[in-house]
Amino acid sequence: MEAMEDDSSEVKDDHNHNYCGGKVRAALSSQVPDGVGAPEPVCPTVPGGEPAKRQAKLWSGSPRGSKFMDSDTGSENSEVSEPDCSAASTEDKFRLDSTSKFLLNAMAIEDYRKNHWPNLEEAIDRLLIQNLSDHISVSYAQIYGYVYKCVCQQHSELLYSDLTSKITAHLQQVSTQLQASPTENLIENFNIALTQYLASLQCIVPVFIYLNKFYIESKLNRDLKEDLMKLFADHVAEEHLRKLMPLLIKAHSMPFQVHPSTMASVVKGLYSLRPEWAQLAPALFSSFIPQIHPPAVESQLHDYADRDRKLQMELSMKGFPRGDQSRKRASEDS
Repeated sequence: MEAMEDDSSEVKDDHNHNYCGGKVRAALSSQVPDGVGAPEPVCPTVPGGEPAKRQAKLWSGSPRGSKFMDSDTGSENSEVSEPDCSAASTEDKFRLDSTSKFLLNAMAIEDYRKNHWPNLEEAIDRLLIQNLSDHISVSYAQIYGYVYKCVCQQHSELLYSDLTSKITAHLQQVSTQLQASPTENLIENFNIALTQYLASLQCIVPVFIYLNKFYIESKLNRDLKEDLMKLFADHVAEEHLRKLMPLLIKAHSMPFQVHPSTMASVVKGLYSLRPEWAQLAPALFSSFIPQIHPPAVESQLHDYADRDRKLQMELSMKGFPRGDQSRKRASEDS
């Protein structure tokens, strides 16, 4: 019994089930060959009888967080700070969102180029080249539907650019045709081009009303019809104004050289394009448009009377007799 108690007293449990008693050391050392040192105990004890605990040493020099060196295994335990993880995930998510948006936008633009704009372009061509006497079958509801889809898919800017580019190219062709027109027919041909263009705008502007309302008026602070009229003024009227204005003045001085309705249409059309052009020939424009001259004042009544007498003399010299003013007209009762 005493021997067993001695043996049990030599065996000590270090609470981790590592038995490091003296008898065990003796048994292990007796089994090791000569020349080889006895192995160290698995759990060396520290002063005070408590087993040595695993100690971690701080490994400096880590750029992110801290790395710890395990005192037993020598392995490094890396610890990444939580803000770095969240920042990395946010950056990756932003890249994915940007890529997906870019791909969706590219697909939408491709759909616009293949399906929507070709149909609109064909309809615009037919409306621009139509004659007043021709009947062209165009589905305005279908055109309006294409415009509506383009605006809803955020293609308003692209649609407006394509529309103005298309009409600009057409007007440049019209200007080239007018340049080849004979001088004596320029007024008549200009009137045909202007009348046809105004008739086309009466069809084009209504079907693009959704683009006009939600992009041109709201973002550009302009109006679609005014922009399209400005295109005609820039690319057609202004190109031929220097040649056209002397012809109009000459035709106005010689009655019935040009049909009165044609003269009125051209002069009123020029005034609607650029009102300041009336100052180039006030007498011409005042014959067709009211209030071109400044309002009359009382101090200039004598001047007005002199102008009337001068006009009457010019008419009488050109063969327009005044007749006998003392006699009544034949249609009136005596």
